[in-house]
Amino acid sequence: MQENKPSAEAPEELLQATAEQSGDAPLDDAASEAAGDTMPSLEELLRQAELKAAEHHDAWLRAKAEAENIRRRAQEDIAKASKFAAEKFANAMLPVKDSLEAALATDKQTIESLREGVELTLKQLAAAFQSAGVTDENPVGSKFDPNRHQAIAMVEADGEPNTVVSVLQKGYLLHERVLRPAMVTVSKGKSA
Repeated sequence: MQENKPSAEAPEELLQATAEQSGDAPLDDAASEAAGDTMPSLEELLRQAELKAAEHHDAWLRAKAEAENIRRRAQEDIAKASKFAAEKFANAMLPVKDSLEAALATDKQTIESLREGVELTLKQLAAAFQSAGVTDENPVGSKFDPNRHQAIAMVEADGEPNTVVSVLQKGYLLHERVLRPAMVTVSKGKSA
């Protein structure tokens, strides 16, 4: 029994050997030329496969480069977003600063005009806070919440224990997230 080993035979010789092993009649020269016309040679098949591989490799490189560009652009967008996130709030704060500077630049002020100026400036500040989603929290009478309040003292008071009795400093929230907890005094149960 012969072993089938790959050899470096020419394509025509391979076709002849394959035909002989399968029991087909050997191809004559005219038949091998006709087979060559209808079936591409191994070199041609290899060349076509190499061209396709080169095309796929080029497409892969382009897709990889595009993905890298998208990742880089996304990182730049994130950096810009965090860098300029406060732009809207800063623009809203500019009139407040202008008002304070104008109040300080005035030489002859009365208490009444100074008070009016401060009240208008406070309104501008409140409007800036509102547009940025900053709200104040004045929790007098509500249940003590350690996530939103900072207890400074506990006092005996009528009513339910752990209730906010007074606010020493307001708390502030940014879209329901605590910016600064309210400093509060909390009630404790009366001792008997």
